[in-house]
Amino acid sequence: MRERLRGAVLAAAVTLATPALAEPVETATAVFAGGCFWCVEADFDKVPGVLSTVSGYTGGRTENPTYEKVTFGDTGHYEAVEIVYNPEVVTFETLVNHFFRTVDPTDAGGQFCDRGDSYRTAVFVATEEERAAAEAAKAEAGEILGEEIVTPILDAATFWKAEDYHQNYYQENPVRYRYYRWSCGRDQRIEALWGEAGKAS
Repeated sequence: MRERLRGAVLAAAVTLATPALAEPVETATAVFAGGCFWCVEADFDKVPGVLSTVSGYTGGRTENPTYEKVTFGDTGHYEAVEIVYNPEVVTFETLVNHFFRTVDPTDAGGQFCDRGDSYRTAVFVATEEERAAAEAAKAEAGEILGEEIVTPILDAATFWKAEDYHQNYYQENPVRYRYYRWSCGRDQRIEALWGEAGKAS
């Protein structure tokens, strides 16, 4: 009897000491092209509810694109970032509004110092709900800026992960990243374009 009681006490102690398994988080994905994908990663990693960001290529005609082919070739791909987020914490609507305020959506030739088709802006959508949210954010951006917004809203396409050295570049190479971002004039242009509206995003 004493041994059975001791065993029951030990079993109860183990149960109490073992943490309950966390409920799996349902995630959603958004894909934005905003010029240099290093900067887009940095801008979205700080948003509450964003779980991860991955630099890559999308929207083009070729399979297994590489940085050299996308930047210097005719692949049709954009530099883009795949954002995995918790929709219970942050909505797609919030993310797409944040996106517009971290780019120059009036520039059809690239972004900041990076010129060429691969550096153009775009929002990639997978559902009609995402398309409606993106179109609303685009219209709002046009009203705030008083200029034509050239960022297209495109159907989601295959997303190809970029080379490992591009992933989390701003964290792995902070000094080089900060110099690149400053010398490219990204933040200066965003502040000049969006002013207080950009800071509030």
